[in-house]
Amino acid sequence: MVRGKKVLILLTCIFGLASFAFSQDSNSNQKSDLGSDQRSDQRSSLPGGYSKISLGMSVDEVKDALKSDSQFGYRGERDVSLLPGENRTLIETDTSRTAPYSYLDRCWFQFYEDKLYIITITMRPERMDHYSLFKTLTDKYGNPDSLNPSKSEWTDDSVIMTLERPLTIKYTDKKVFDDLQSKSLVNKTVIEQNKESFLEGL
Repeated sequence: MVRGKKVLILLTCIFGLASFAFSQDSNSNQKSDLGSDQRSDQRSSLPGGYSKISLGMSVDEVKDALKSDSQFGYRGERDVSLLPGENRTLIETDTSRTAPYSYLDRCWFQFYEDKLYIITITMRPERMDHYSLFKTLTDKYGNPDSLNPSKSEWTDDSVIMTLERPLTIKYTDKKVFDDLQSKSLVNKTVIEQNKESFLEGL
């Protein structure tokens, strides 16, 4: 009788320990899944620019930011030019003479209606490599939404971030880019219609 009670107590202890271990494992998995979801949420937001310069800034704001950050090698108004087309400005910087210590090589800042909508940054190959850039971006923002031998691209609701070979990072304002694409398609359609009208009149 005593032996039977001992066996019953032993079985109860074993069952209790097994239940506790299973419960701990389940909680651990739930926490792990939650952490994974949180990391996924954190990675979904792409940066809207680099250093002190962000998409949507005005020309004057970008000029001031470039003046205060020597790594870009900005030389003032000589680096500013107007592009063909309405309301388009370009700032182009080159660090080869003004900032040879910089990881950056040449940079382009494109504006539309006085708002920065594309930032293009090339890196110095002797100071940086494609693998380091790609690994850093994937660690922070997850796998790219599109990938081919020439470029990797991440996209969210407001930013398109592109890593192009050999060593170029580009940030694009998605809304402005989509609007300009739509306008170019509309203009193309009007030209095609005019062409058809011309041919019909021959």
